[in-house]
Amino acid sequence: MGKVYPDISAPLGQWMEQQPVFFVATAPLGAEGHVNCSPKGGDTFRVIDPLTVAYQDLTGSGAETLAHLRENGRMVVMFCSFEHPPKIVRLHGQGEVLTGDHPDFATLMPLFPPHLGNPIHCAVDS
Repeated sequence: MGKVYPDISAPLGQWMEQQPVFFVATAPLGAEGHVNCSPKGGDTFRVIDPLTVAYQDLTGSGAETLAHLRENGRMVVMFCSFEHPPKIVRLHGQGEVLTGDHPDFATLMPLFPPHLGNPIHCAVDS
């Protein structure tokens, strides 16, 4: 049986930020759309506070994550250790796309190193 945490503790947040890969999953409201699960990685994830995280989404082959977040905001961010001890953490929550014209974008951008591509930040209220 899994353990449910009320928030992200400092040790758990540090563990998540150290993982080389994490996964973001979203789904549309309609049955006809695709469920999307995308690997993310590099130095692109930050714990903002015990209930909020952000990641820098480096644009890739599709835009399903953005479309789903704009449609309904539902998302899961999953971390799993690839070394011992085994550990899996899932953050279930509401996501938001923050582009350059969003008021919080300028505050979040300095938290991340520069990357090529169009950075988009998504926050999860777990």
